[in-house]
Amino acid sequence: MQLIAEDLTIDRGPRRVIEGLSFDVKHGEALVLTGANGIGKTTLLRTLAGFIRPFRGSVRLEGGDPELSVAEQAHAIGHTNSVKSSLTVIENATFWNAYLEANDHSQQRIDAALQHFGLEELGEFPAAYLSAGQKRRLGLSRLLVAHRPLWLLDEPTASLDAASSERLVAAVNAHTREDGLAVIATHLPLALERARTLDLVAHRMAA
Repeated sequence: MQLIAEDLTIDRGPRRVIEGLSFDVKHGEALVLTGANGIGKTTLLRTLAGFIRPFRGSVRLEGGDPELSVAEQAHAIGHTNSVKSSLTVIENATFWNAYLEANDHSQQRIDAALQHFGLEELGEFPAAYLSAGQKRRLGLSRLLVAHRPLWLLDEPTASLDAASSERLVAAVNAHTREDGLAVIATHLPLALERARTLDLVAHRMAA
């Protein structure tokens, strides 16, 4: 499986954010997007996720399900956690599993996701009572409650302490070991095993 972006040109209103960008991400690999704030990392991730239509260019997932869009084969986690405050931790995870794996409910997968992110003892807590870091970990547990070959992560370590960041890195490394793909925008160095870097500042200068 391979994510391929060709000649992407992306506008946000009157501003051209990215021009003529091409890259690929092979199975078992993470691509780390770097660059200063405003360079276009979030815009690029939102385009890969199908939330923004590029002015020119294309994105495709070779070797994926031809009946599904790239977005339908991806987990996209941005700056918000998409946590329902009125639901408990376990109810949030169960909802995501039911929504994302409509025909394959798995309590074992839900329990493993919460355990991986250190939330197993908070299962009955309403999400409204969680700290910022706990809410972020709950949001990230979506990565494990349902299988998607492509992970699109925008500043995933926001609100996480060092130990929680290590849990995230372990999840990404396990995903790539199993031939998954990831595209990650981050300002912090992550100890990823199979990663390349795409510097958007260097691309803009070259363009």
